[in-house]
Amino acid sequence: MESIATNIEEIREQITAACIEVGRDPAEVRLIAVSKTHPASLVREAFAAGQIEFGESYVQEFLEKYDDSLLENKGIEWHFIGHLQSNKIRSIIGKVSLIHGIDKLSTAEELSKRALQHNLRVDYLLEVNTSGEASKYGMAPEEVLSIAEALFTLPNIFLRGLMTIASPERVKAQEEFRQLRTLLEALKAVSPDSSKLTELSMGMSGDFREAIHEGATMIRVGTAIFGWR
Repeated sequence: MESIATNIEEIREQITAACIEVGRDPAEVRLIAVSKTHPASLVREAFAAGQIEFGESYVQEFLEKYDDSLLENKGIEWHFIGHLQSNKIRSIIGKVSLIHGIDKLSTAEELSKRALQHNLRVDYLLEVNTSGEASKYGMAPEEVLSIAEALFTLPNIFLRGLMTIASPERVKAQEEFRQLRTLLEALKAVSPDSSKLTELSMGMSGDFREAIHEGATMIRVGTAIFGWR
C-alpha cells in the first residue's frame, strides 16, 4: 500500500501535468486534502508530507480535529467544504480559512451577522449545483446573479468565488466545470470589485484533471490521498 506522502507527490505531479496541457502555471492550483472521516493521525501524516490545506465536511468532526492534540499548533489551514447550516456557523467561524458551501442568501446573512459580532473578516464561496441533481446541495446557476447584489453588500464577509460538485461522468463534469467558470466571469461583471473573485473550487479525485483544464484554482482530493473510507 502506497504511503500518504507518495500519494500526495503523485497528485501534485498530475496537477503539474494537467496545467502544462493547457498552458497554466501549476502554482495557480491549490490542493485541498479532504480529510473528512479520516483520523487526526492521517492528517498529521499528510501534514508531515508537506500538505497544509485540509477540507472537512461535518462540523462536529471538524471541531474534534481542530482541538486534537495531535494537530495542535501545526499551522494547518482548514477549509469547510460541506453543506453549512445557519445554526452551525457560530461553531466554525474564525476557525477556518475559507467556507466553500454557502448556498443560500439567508446563510450568507447569518455568516455576516456572526462575523460582525466577532469582528472577523470571513471569506466564502457560493456552492452551485451545476449538475441539477436533486441529491446535491447548491443553488441553481441562474440564482447566483439574482442575489449577487445583496451578497456584495453584506458586511465583514467576502465572496471569493464559486464551488461545485460535478456529475460522475467525466464528459458531463467538464461541461459543468466550464459552466461554473463562465458563471464566475458573469459574476465579476456585476461585482463592485472583481479582483476579489478569484476562486473556482471544483474537481475531486476522479475528475480534477478536467477541472484544471477548465480553470479550477482549488481541487478537493480525498480518496486519492487517504484511500477509501
